[in-house]
Amino acid sequence: MSEVEGGLDEPTELQPDQGALALADPETDAWSQADWEAETARVLRKSRRLTDEDPDAAVWDKLTRSTLDGIAVPPIGRPEDVEHLAAGALRPPRTGGWDIRAHLGARSVPAKDANETLLVDLEGGVTSLWLRVDADTDLDALLKGVYLDLAPVVLEAPREPGAGVAVARAFLAHLEATTPAPGTNLGVDALAPAEDLVAVARLAVDAGVLGLVVDATTVHDRGASDAQDLAYALAVGVRALRVLTAAEAEGGAGLDVATAAGLIEFRIAVTDEQFASIAKLRAARRLWARVLELSGLDQAGVGGAAGVEQRQHAVTSRPMTSRFDPYVNMLRTTVAAFAAGVGGADAVTVLPFDAPLGRPETLGRRVARNISHLLIDEAHLGKVGDIAGGAYAVERLTDDLAVAAWAVFTDLDGADDLDAAVAPLVDATVAAREKQVATRKRPLTGLSEFPNLAEELPERVRDADWHAEWDAVRPYGASFEALRDAPSERPVFLATLGTVASHTARATFATNLLAAGGVAVEPAGATADAEAVTAAYEAAVGTHGPLPVVVLAGADATYGAWGAEAAAALRAAGARHVVIAGKQTDYADDACAMGVDALAFLGRTRAALGQESQA
Repeated sequence: MSEVEGGLDEPTELQPDQGALALADPETDAWSQADWEAETARVLRKSRRLTDEDPDAAVWDKLTRSTLDGIAVPPIGRPEDVEHLAAGALRPPRTGGWDIRAHLGARSVPAKDANETLLVDLEGGVTSLWLRVDADTDLDALLKGVYLDLAPVVLEAPREPGAGVAVARAFLAHLEATTPAPGTNLGVDALAPAEDLVAVARLAVDAGVLGLVVDATTVHDRGASDAQDLAYALAVGVRALRVLTAAEAEGGAGLDVATAAGLIEFRIAVTDEQFASIAKLRAARRLWARVLELSGLDQAGVGGAAGVEQRQHAVTSRPMTSRFDPYVNMLRTTVAAFAAGVGGADAVTVLPFDAPLGRPETLGRRVARNISHLLIDEAHLGKVGDIAGGAYAVERLTDDLAVAAWAVFTDLDGADDLDAAVAPLVDATVAAREKQVATRKRPLTGLSEFPNLAEELPERVRDADWHAEWDAVRPYGASFEALRDAPSERPVFLATLGTVASHTARATFATNLLAAGGVAVEPAGATADAEAVTAAYEAAVGTHGPLPVVVLAGADATYGAWGAEAAAALRAAGARHVVIAGKQTDYADDACAMGVDALAFLGRTRAALGQESQA
């Protein structure tokens, strides 16, 4: 295989058009762009996000967000956004519903127990299996009663030298005379030693099955952005092609590019950012088709190159899930699975909602597989070949993401150690995401937003398989989870000033913010003056002991009337650290309001409570 050179397309086709905006023709479109800008500006002025002096066109700047890859995502798509785009290999080759793939770690569970779990999944409608095994796994017991000619099995062996080859041979020996179902994959990691890739590829060709997996979820689990995920996957895939097509491969000539590419399946993470995930899968197909084109294969329509279109296995993101309020994970994985289906994934694995807690139990596995059933059988997502195709916003995001990923790929391509090469990029992405999470611009329901300190988490077993899968995962809410893991032993006194109606909004904000850091509150209730607040504080001290931190929560008018008096009275009664919910004042030590760096604020508050921050 020759070196990958050139760009994704011609430069003139890749650069976004920064020309002037064109208004829609009012004779053919009842709503012009100017009409939309005017109506949207009216709403933003009402919410004080725009001033009366701002032009209506300022809504684009206000509502356009930027991804972690620096890609601008406008509030709506327009025809002119896609006029410059080149036709890409975007349409998914899959027709109908997708392969519903269940995941199971079978290294640390008795084979008989694992077999029972698999059979329940298959009887519940799962259509393929993804199994983490090793050379010592009893495949006869594990796969007893599994019709391997109907249900594809995708193996996952350790990356250590020789492990993938041993597992592949054991599985093929178990097959005996059975013709394996299409999609069966011996599953050697594409980053395994070259001799292992060659050996497993030859076994796969002889058996008529797939042989390799390019697993981009490993870098996603460490915090990579979408473009970095795709670039990493491309770099790993290109490395595998080079190994398999080498002229002097061990034992004789290497495989041709088409045969080698036909042995590979790509495993890609999808998140609850649905449009980004849809674009990610569409961009992945385009990128891989470009690699094959540069490798000497002719294009074969929009589906891919020479009949070896990229085979995609989408997996719902691990780091997007949370150990706290884990039932919210059902919503996250449903949106991610929707995006995977719309994006055209060939196979979809929905990880159970309780997976972050330990080995999933029956309920979690049933809900996981039923999510795909609902999307396929109830929502009929498989009835349309490319649901998102032609949508201006999706087409533009797909193109922008493909361009961004190709730029990263050209930097990674050829690196001796791809994991080490991508690490600095991932670290920068993690830092940027952490800042957004800390300020709650990237809210995490049940963790940084609407936390429940009284919840009882379901208990799950954490065995060796679970640790092998989750120890390398860096959850998006890791800093908040660390605080929740070590809750404060003391509550904060919530000095609610005035009537319930006047203090509820800020009291609720402060309560949720503190709960996100594992800090409970002791509210004063309705109060009429500083004397009443102080009396409530002294009563709370009598119940809980010293309460060094108080948070004032009330309306601006109340703060102006007797906020300073209340703060002074509470200090005299024993409070050492006074916080005001709202704008900072000279009589408070700290303040909390919308946009505050929540992690920094919680660290200061916990330190004042005598409970050091664990973030």
